[in-house]
Amino acid sequence: MRSIKGFGLVLALAAAGCAVAPGAPEDAAAPQKRNVILFLGDGMGISTITAARIFAGQQQGAPGEEHALAFEVFPHVALVKTYNVDAQVPDSAGTMSAIVTGEKTRIGHISVASAAPHGDCEAGLANELPTVLELAEAQGLATGVISTARFTHATPAATYAHVPDRDWESDAQLSAAARESGCRDIARQFVEFAHGDGIEVAFGGGRAPFLPADVADPEHPGVTGVRSDGRNLIEEWRRGGADRTYVWNREQFDALSPAAPGPVFGLFEPSHMQFEADRPNDPAGEPSLAEMTEFAIEKLAADPDGFFLMVEGGRIDHAHHGGNAYRALADTVALSDAVATALRLTDAAETLILVTADHSHTMTMSGYPRRGNPILGNVETPLGELATDLEGRPYTTLGYANGPGYRDDLAELAEVDPLAPDYRQVAAYPLASETHGGEDVAAYATGPGSEAVHGVMEQNRLFHVMKQVLANRTVSSAE
Repeated sequence: MRSIKGFGLVLALAAAGCAVAPGAPEDAAAPQKRNVILFLGDGMGISTITAARIFAGQQQGAPGEEHALAFEVFPHVALVKTYNVDAQVPDSAGTMSAIVTGEKTRIGHISVASAAPHGDCEAGLANELPTVLELAEAQGLATGVISTARFTHATPAATYAHVPDRDWESDAQLSAAARESGCRDIARQFVEFAHGDGIEVAFGGGRAPFLPADVADPEHPGVTGVRSDGRNLIEEWRRGGADRTYVWNREQFDALSPAAPGPVFGLFEPSHMQFEADRPNDPAGEPSLAEMTEFAIEKLAADPDGFFLMVEGGRIDHAHHGGNAYRALADTVALSDAVATALRLTDAAETLILVTADHSHTMTMSGYPRRGNPILGNVETPLGELATDLEGRPYTTLGYANGPGYRDDLAELAEVDPLAPDYRQVAAYPLASETHGGEDVAAYATGPGSEAVHGVMEQNRLFHVMKQVLANRTVSSAE
């Protein structure tokens, strides 16, 4: 990868607002490599972490409560406030934008300041916020973005794109005013990304926003792209360099070599990737989140200056919206496996690993179940009795405040199996899609700079933790 050395690096750091040690001689020492890996569990609230911990332990034959997910052993932990500037309970766009830009913004905004009204193209163009990934590219570092959601979805998009409306994933979603004012959709912004030498590793779902509406998907012939401008952005990306590699299925992913030159782009579904529980049944096959993380680290680590990598477990959120705790917990465990992979492959002295969530969900854990009670099951008391409500009906440990699991008639609960993967936990209020929760989420950190993660933090402070680690490299003019 092309890197900025010596005085050029000092200028890049200064332009990005990064600190350089005052008075340090330019030839004092060789540059110190620094890496940052941000793991984002979309919708991974504290109740989700607790339930996933128990779920993972019980999958291994233990009671579960004593188990620990990979990131729960990190030495530094904080509670993080998640509100948007205009929303008490936030969305993923505003929260991820805060994490990667250092500035809280509006609900639905992708790395655009709150001064821009929602959906205002011209104001959005005038209020773009630089992201930690863009700053890393300016410093000559390698970068990567991984998500199990569409690559143009809110969380991954916030690292490389800027729009005042998160729904602008393809040109077909742009308003007429946005087109006339020259705004670019999120997929196009990825293909036309011009910071540094570009993103080296990009994995996720979401082929449709990159393909024209008359082009069939390679895996699902009955599905087409959604672009109205006729552009095939996947082919445009491939033509950007002879060393570029694009993959869309398991066989092609397995054939990749992290030692091969050039950037890698992988889109494994027309929309979101499969839930972890369903991934083994995917027709063309998909890599796991841990496998994508392993490839990315091995490729990015070859850069002598360091790297920034964002890894999102995006479908935790989608399972919660569907009122399905089973898949939410399975995807949380998959994120934990990816964190374990990162711990195995990186040097703790040079890599900050930060694990957090953008927001929570309304899932609750209650009911006085006995130790080791199946986390997805009906509540059994410490005396071994089946707990029932005032009408004599069983109830589960996990439930939702709202969502599609609402039932007019709860009598059927005695006849259904709450351990079934497709079971929807009971919701108190009927909604087509369960909503986010507004309570604080947790942040876990280990490695250089991790001590800054403590107490109760504003969400946008996480950006400054990461930025300081990437900036805190001794500069040598002798290079």
